[in-house]
Amino acid sequence: MPRYFLELMYEGTRYSGFQVQENQQTIQSEMGRALEILFRQPFFLTGSSRTDAGVHARQNFFHFDTDLPVSARHIYNLNAVLPQDIAVKAIYRVGDQAHCRFDALSRRYSYHIYSKKDPFRVNRGWLYPYPLDLGLLNEAAAVLMEYQDFSSFSKRNTQVKTFICQLMLSRWEEEQDGLVYHVQANRFLRGMVRGLVGTMLKVGRGQTDMATFRTIISSLDCTKADFTTPPQGLFLEQVEYHKEQLNAPLQ
Repeated sequence: MPRYFLELMYEGTRYSGFQVQENQQTIQSEMGRALEILFRQPFFLTGSSRTDAGVHARQNFFHFDTDLPVSARHIYNLNAVLPQDIAVKAIYRVGDQAHCRFDALSRRYSYHIYSKKDPFRVNRGWLYPYPLDLGLLNEAAAVLMEYQDFSSFSKRNTQVKTFICQLMLSRWEEEQDGLVYHVQANRFLRGMVRGLVGTMLKVGRGQTDMATFRTIISSLDCTKADFTTPPQGLFLEQVEYHKEQLNAPLQ
């Protein structure tokens, strides 16, 4: 049966996360509802990257199988049915064995903080009005690149078989009235980015020195990290695949 990748973006404030949950409004439940309205039959959707409640995505993917004809005009039709905070960007015909989760080469996230009260950033950043040393933040971000086991930055009650992640990017940058953390890896653990951000901010405030930061990483103990970072500053920016896999969106 033909398989399709569906590329979407969303503002996650109103949703209880990405994956379907009983009696909860999620990105997957809204997309499934829109597809069923359009094609008049249920669809089984597989997601690329789960995001928590309140987290946003500039790019994420589902895949689904169907014998029904699918064309680019269905992008417009789906967007007409979907709520305004979810948008389909493209649909790709892919190989019948392609998998939007397991075929992903990497994922890239950003986390945004801002220092001055701004009503337009309430749901898209974390108001953090404390002095921060950008040099120390980037020193901590660079230290992370030396490690592979991120057990300390994975929330409990996760079912993963390994806590090994390969970081490809880890840095802080200034933006208007705030900072943004960029991180890219082959995979991420549950709560990992928020744990990294919360723990590094303690370094940036001078509350945690670099030796202690290394100890937190090496401890492999999630009770040592800071997971109090709120979700609204987190964006899934990109899910990367081999270029030939997504080289021909439906026209």
